[in-house]
Amino acid sequence: MTQVTETRPTAQNNGAALSSPAPLKPSLDLGPTDRMRGWVVTLVLTAIAAFTRFLMLGYPTDGKTPVFDEKHYAPQGWQILTGGGVEDNPGYGLVVHPPVGKQMIAFGEAIFGYNGWGWRFTAALCGTIVVLLVIRIVRRMTRSTLVGAFAGILLIADGVTFVSSRIGMLDIFQTLFVVAAFGCLIVDRDDIRARMAKVDAEGRMGDSPYGPRLGVRWWRFGAGVLLGLACGTKWSGLYFVVAFTALSLAFDVAARRGYRVRLPWQGTAVRDLGPTVYALAVVPVLVYLATFWAWFANETSYDRWVVGGSKLGRDGMFSWVPDALRSLWYYGSEVLTFHEGLTNSAGNHHPWESKPWTWPMGLRPMLYYYADTNVTGCGQSQCVKAIMLIGTPAIWWVALPVLAWALWRTAVRRDWRYATVLVGYGAGLLPWFLSLDRQMYFFYAVPLAPFLAMGVALVLGDILGHAVPSGRRLSGAAAWQRFTPTSERQGLGLLIVCLYLAVVIANFIWLWPILTAYPITPGDWHDRLWLPSWR
Repeated sequence: MTQVTETRPTAQNNGAALSSPAPLKPSLDLGPTDRMRGWVVTLVLTAIAAFTRFLMLGYPTDGKTPVFDEKHYAPQGWQILTGGGVEDNPGYGLVVHPPVGKQMIAFGEAIFGYNGWGWRFTAALCGTIVVLLVIRIVRRMTRSTLVGAFAGILLIADGVTFVSSRIGMLDIFQTLFVVAAFGCLIVDRDDIRARMAKVDAEGRMGDSPYGPRLGVRWWRFGAGVLLGLACGTKWSGLYFVVAFTALSLAFDVAARRGYRVRLPWQGTAVRDLGPTVYALAVVPVLVYLATFWAWFANETSYDRWVVGGSKLGRDGMFSWVPDALRSLWYYGSEVLTFHEGLTNSAGNHHPWESKPWTWPMGLRPMLYYYADTNVTGCGQSQCVKAIMLIGTPAIWWVALPVLAWALWRTAVRRDWRYATVLVGYGAGLLPWFLSLDRQMYFFYAVPLAPFLAMGVALVLGDILGHAVPSGRRLSGAAAWQRFTPTSERQGLGLLIVCLYLAVVIANFIWLWPILTAYPITPGDWHDRLWLPSWR
């Protein structure tokens, strides 16, 4: 069998086709080799992210109390810490989200106490880790430390991720688990191709028409654990469970086709479907149940002993199910009923609600905090301060052309990198179109931000042009070509990328006052509200 490998850049082909999006037989190049430089770049950018996220983290508060929806989650975190591990919500009668996010908030409160630093510490920590993960994920996907750095810079300067990392709400925790699960699947993709390459090198690929068994896949198992935690933070994590299960199976089909397994689709069904369902469906369910450990263990948990009472009898077709699980199911049904009732048609409206078609470009942001009385520090007699969840326009306003380019690259060039980003982005956006009558807010779009940054970084990599993969050593004329643009097009691409990143950073700095509640004049406040829908 003749081996077909990917095209590599040379002086003759002018660097074309750094890596084929769908090679007939995948290359053994499974990642950048500049490990030291890769980690230096990653850690420097992560340190910058940490500085921005933790700077004045305890400010502002509402008279030393939480702001916006922190008023729900910060007290519940404190109740977890001081009340036997469970929370209640006296204002609403029941807790309407699973416990993981509140448990994360409680961790910070255990360290710093019940104050702004306490209920925001883990959010800032998780937001910083998200930046690190995105850098490493994009670096692995593109085999380029530089393009990974692009993604990190974009996420550092993204207003949505920035604000979500500095407020004690749940969305940044779910985003962390989703991005980490996505990263595990990207590593798993490389891992299974390395295993397939070994089998192919040993001449055993044709032993079965279904291809080889791939053994235990711990990275995929880790993705399942993380998806369970995402669901244990917000139920919308289920959308990513479905999407990432399909993505993992698509990776398996592509790997078997790439190594010319005779029956790749049947091989995936026989060899991979069962283990994938276990790792990415069964494991998340088990992890989700485990996140309720304190609810199961506590005598006073809401609805814990509902079975056998006036609400739920002991008989019926599910009487064989343990009472604890039936009680949790009943509790979940009450939560679902609560969410289903939050509809516009039922008269539920909010001045800052938005619908999912506005999210890609951030057309309707969310005002978290605003004060215009007794505010000083702007140099004028009247000052205001505000926190607005708003996407940096230089990033979010290019979302539609980036998505269009990603779709073209996926459909025409079979570029798996863009396809995976579209899967993650679509899982965070498309399901919300199924319930448009429901009250929705822009903070539901927080998980979109990392995938948008990944997509923009991939486009910047395309604009920059193909280069030698990170860590590959060249000499002579080839080494000179690595540092000198080989054409006017590459030089122009470098200029465009640098100017774009400069605009992103400048845009972020311009928005800084309304992302951090920095005192400004009313005129400065209105100058930053560029669109009527931002008001």
